Amino acid sequence: MTLTTEHVQIRDLDFRTDAFSRTCTRLRALNPDYPRVYAVAAMAGEGKRRWWKLSTGLQSERVEQLYSRSLQDLDNPEAAAIQVATSLIHAVVGRVTASIVAEGSAWDPGLENLWIHMDSDSGIDWAGVVDETLRVAPGGTEYGRDGVVDMPCEAALFVWTAHRCLGALHAVLAAVSRCAPIDPYRFWGLVGEAILGATAYVPILAGGGETAAQRRGQGLLDAFVGVGVPVRSRRKIAARPRWNQFAETLA
Repeated sequence: MTLTTEHVQIRDLDFRTDAFSRTCTRLRALNPDYPRVYAVAAMAGEGKRRWWKLSTGLQSERVEQLYSRSLQDLDNPEAAAIQVATSLIHAVVGRVTASIVAEGSAWDPGLENLWIHMDSDSGIDWAGVVDETLRVAPGGTEYGRDGVVDMPCEAALFVWTAHRCLGALHAVLAAVSRCAPIDPYRFWGLVGEAILGATAYVPILAGGGETAAQRRGQGLLDAFVGVGVPVRSRRKIAARPRWNQFAETLA
């Protein structure tokens, strides 16, 4: 599917932060004890301490630092690589999937739009975006509101999101592979598990909406398959990111 400006209605983008802020407030409220698990930050309101841009950070020593820290904990190169990949996949895909299944909307998860935040223990604990504009499917919480891009259907939202994620995910795979070999099928299986995990767990936290979440989650998986990546591949995972007590393990 090719999307053009004929397929969307772009409302007053000067107000885009309102819709984005409301969405992230609801995502933070899914688990008040761990409000950063699914929400993202607006980089316009953040300082740069402990933040790095995904597009440039993947080309620097950032991933090597993450890998070295994981290797200290796991003492297994493959498991450490999987742990780093899973953390980065969650930043790219897991968070935006939570917004899709709960809200029917997505921010831009593209490589040039994402930033990563590190905690004091050198782990990933948050993500941010520069462009806050939401794409919203019919029936989405913010559909028709000022400052959003109204998509013509849910399928259009899924295809757009998958295409925007793809560049970031290919860059993540390349960066992690420089640290230790990682099976591409296993990597894309981790992407699928991130989608399935958010699809299963977010409605539990929200207290409902399982039917819409399942439909949207499966639609997003189909969109990834449509762009040629084996996200339905399933392989045993050796380790999960230590920072996320609510990692997507319900796949």
